Amino acid sequence: MRAPELMLGIDVGTTAVKVAAFGLDGTPVAAHTAGYPIARPRPGWAEQDPLDWWRGCEAGIRAVLAGFPAGAVRSVGVVSQVNTHVFADEQLRPLAPAIIWQDQRCAEIARELDARFTPAEKTRIWGGPIVLDASFVGARAEWFARAEPAKWARTRWVLSPKDFVIAKLTGRLATDQLSGVRVAGSAGYLPEAVGVVDGLAEKLPEILEPEAPVGRATHPALGAAEVAVATMDAFSAVFGSRTTEAGRGMVLCGTSLVVAGASHESVPVGEVVTFPPRNGLFVHAGPTQAAGDALRWWGEVAGLSIEEVLTAAATGTPGVVFTPHLMGERAPLWDSDVRGSFFGLSSATSTADMSLAVLQGVAMSGRHVLDAVERACGNQLSSLTFSGGGARSDLWTQIHADVLQRPVERLRVHDSAVLGAALLGAVGAGLFPDIETAAAETVAVDRVFDPAPGADRLAPLYEAYRGSHAALRDLHGHLAEWRAANA
Repeated sequence: MRAPELMLGIDVGTTAVKVAAFGLDGTPVAAHTAGYPIARPRPGWAEQDPLDWWRGCEAGIRAVLAGFPAGAVRSVGVVSQVNTHVFADEQLRPLAPAIIWQDQRCAEIARELDARFTPAEKTRIWGGPIVLDASFVGARAEWFARAEPAKWARTRWVLSPKDFVIAKLTGRLATDQLSGVRVAGSAGYLPEAVGVVDGLAEKLPEILEPEAPVGRATHPALGAAEVAVATMDAFSAVFGSRTTEAGRGMVLCGTSLVVAGASHESVPVGEVVTFPPRNGLFVHAGPTQAAGDALRWWGEVAGLSIEEVLTAAATGTPGVVFTPHLMGERAPLWDSDVRGSFFGLSSATSTADMSLAVLQGVAMSGRHVLDAVERACGNQLSSLTFSGGGARSDLWTQIHADVLQRPVERLRVHDSAVLGAALLGAVGAGLFPDIETAAAETVAVDRVFDPAPGADRLAPLYEAYRGSHAALRDLHGHLAEWRAANA
């Protein structure tokens, strides 16, 4: 009997490490999830222990490959949460908790750095009118240098979670240009971006293409499998959802929501990120701040489990609007001061109504980003896939179809970022000629959800959602000042 050939994907996410093995046709074979906590020691802060990532990877590798013969794994790809940074010394020992993407402690420093560049300079350097926000690596490095000067002096590496894990797997330090989109260009690091902080440039790893092999794994369970440098989880989901062809788009509903679209055009739009073109194809994407995290928060506040929230939402009546800006918002607002809200409440509002509003509010944030993505694409996307943890819920998938006002294709593999990681590893090992071929041969649709009859009645609620930020911007600014004064 022929030994199985497996490709392994690892996603170091915000709440857990997911490790999954796939056949070379994309069929899921085995998977394991190891969760870990987020520490929030101060208002606006969000941290993790980097060693939790590594322990989760080791546990997942052992669990997924139990029972398989040595050498079954042909390739490995590792992806991770983006805009999370760990400061490590020469021996890869973390010098402090990692600052994860939700963290807003660097907002004021980010505004200082952002103000150094005129709109014209941003367009020249980054290709568009971006905003340097609290998750920008330069803001993180400047904060660490000011707050912990002795530790900054000992810092040898500033790494993303996947780069940290890959270094421990192979002994080689490397990253990809997509993970560092605000500090990297097609030919390497952007001097103006890495130059905002003295000493930052030499603390960043070399840049490789996402498919590039980094080296052979040294973990005994992985044999001599080739490891690819891979990329951030959101762009990995681009590959794992086959958003590798013009006109295709995706919604990834995980801890946060990511909306992306592919096109041959690139219209400058400040609300979303446009990645450097690959083979003439642009990918435009926008991450929000809270999707599954909003569901988690509401469940804790309401004293309900996630399943109980979903059950309650199924009986709710539309009419309440929820804005999921619990720790500020990334795309398309890029506003670290804004906070979440419910509005439209009355004495008749029930827990079920508010649960439904949470699910709809996340979908509305997706539509808000989709509007900007399609403007960046220059046209409407012809297809839209749906994946991530939210895809496990028929109700939430249907809500997205209703709010987005178009069919959504739920994928066979919900964890599209993990599949994308495995595909990048497989391309790096030579199992596929390129990532486009790999995606076309492995990504499959499970079910198509069409908008329900009468779903267009939600349009006025979405317009209220859209208008809330402009209407309340000054109020959120006043509250931010109060929080800073009373921290």
